[in-house]
Amino acid sequence: MSNQKPSLRFEIENFSEQDNIIASDTFVSGGCEWYIFVGPNGDCAADSHLSLSLQLEDSTPLRGGVKRSFNFYFVLLNQSNKELYRSTTGHLQARNMACGWNSEGWIYEKTLPLSKFQEKGFLEKDKLIIEFYIQVVSNKKNKNKTVDINGFQVLASQVTKVRKIFTAHPDIALDFKPTIQEVKTAYMNVLLRVIKTLHKPPKSLSETRLSKASSELSELMKVGFKLDWLRLKLDGVSLERKKTDVDASQVQQVEERVKKFERKKADDTNVSRAKKVEERVKNPELMELSLKLDSLNTKLNEVSLERKKAYDTNESRATQVEERVKNLELMELSLKYDSLNTKLDEVSLERKKKDDTNDSRAKQVEERVKNLELMELSLKFDSLERKKASDANESRARQVEKRVKNLELMDVELNKCCKSNLDDLSWKKSYDVIFFKEIEDRVMGIEFKLESLNTKLEEISKENKKADDADGSLVQQLEESVKNIELMVSHLKVELEKKKNISSADGFLLVD
Repeated sequence: MSNQKPSLRFEIENFSEQDNIIASDTFVSGGCEWYIFVGPNGDCAADSHLSLSLQLEDSTPLRGGVKRSFNFYFVLLNQSNKELYRSTTGHLQARNMACGWNSEGWIYEKTLPLSKFQEKGFLEKDKLIIEFYIQVVSNKKNKNKTVDINGFQVLASQVTKVRKIFTAHPDIALDFKPTIQEVKTAYMNVLLRVIKTLHKPPKSLSETRLSKASSELSELMKVGFKLDWLRLKLDGVSLERKKTDVDASQVQQVEERVKKFERKKADDTNVSRAKKVEERVKNPELMELSLKLDSLNTKLNEVSLERKKAYDTNESRATQVEERVKNLELMELSLKYDSLNTKLDEVSLERKKKDDTNDSRAKQVEERVKNLELMELSLKFDSLERKKASDANESRARQVEKRVKNLELMDVELNKCCKSNLDDLSWKKSYDVIFFKEIEDRVMGIEFKLESLNTKLEEISKENKKADDADGSLVQQLEESVKNIELMVSHLKVELEKKKNISSADGFLLVD
């Protein structure tokens, strides 16, 4: 059992992260189906140790009464196949009941302490490997007993093979005609024999064995087995066998031709040598020449043999060179393919980079366009503001013009009033002091209004200079008109002073 291959190799990744019980896939050993349970945190009986149990799969209903005994053990390994733990050999008996194999199972409650798995470096890359070894204990009484599989009685040693056949081809015996159990068993044995024959290498099969297998296969198909897949297998094996026969026959023909040619050549050389010997005996003078010719012939034969060897070696070398050339061509093609792949990768990367740069440029262009649009909107807004300001300035200028016109009208009225008053004074020669005070107050009010108008005009001129240079001329005209008004007002003041002085002198004269 020590040299036996493991019946199951179960690998558990990330073992330290496992909390629940882990079940393996079902595996076949000893004609039975098995599975195992692994408790990474132990169980209720031993919570501080790794627990492990082996169970029989009882899903296949078979004929009752068959008992089997099994010996088994398991080994715990790390990723480097280093043995961490080896169990003792266990024993299990199973009975094949009507509902399938029945067994109480087998449990190892205590294997390795869980603290071991927590040690640093105990499990490489946190991977645990479990290898199970199961062996059927031979029972001479049960050796010749049969098992029922899909209506066919087969030996215990044949159970696995027959199950594989029915698993791969479940409809193989749907149209099977015989009903006698012995006949069915015999046909199943023939089927197993044909399958075993066709699984051998084609070179090891003779023509008679293949023809026998073909006839047996035809007989099996007649009784109702669906074996088209096996017929294809037989045709493939026979074709490979014919190829090998053709190659062998061609080689034999070539060898026979070579042998005939060598025999003919040898006969010709023997006849020629006999003739030469007779001539040498008759003609002793030619003995030396004949000896020389014989030595030359031997040398020629040696040379021909060497050439033949060299030719054979050259042929072998040529074949080797051809193979090397083919290998080099394949290598060159693979290198070209790899270089093309690398170039394609580079081109794809460059295209990707270009696409990325184009995308970034497009984004930059979009951002610039957005900025330009914002600038354009701001300029339009500024122009609208300027237009509003210019409109406001125009309205203000219009108001100032209206006020100037009103002042001019007032000035004209004042002139008229002053003239009328002066005329009255000259005619009456009496002047009222209170009337002059009123005139002075009016003049003072007009001066104050003119000063306010000057400040407003200066502000308007500054705003108009900043907003639009075209409005400067209008402001200049307004300033000139204001200056003219100021001159007129000053002139009026001088006139009023003169009239005042005159009136005061006249008053003094009247008092005197």
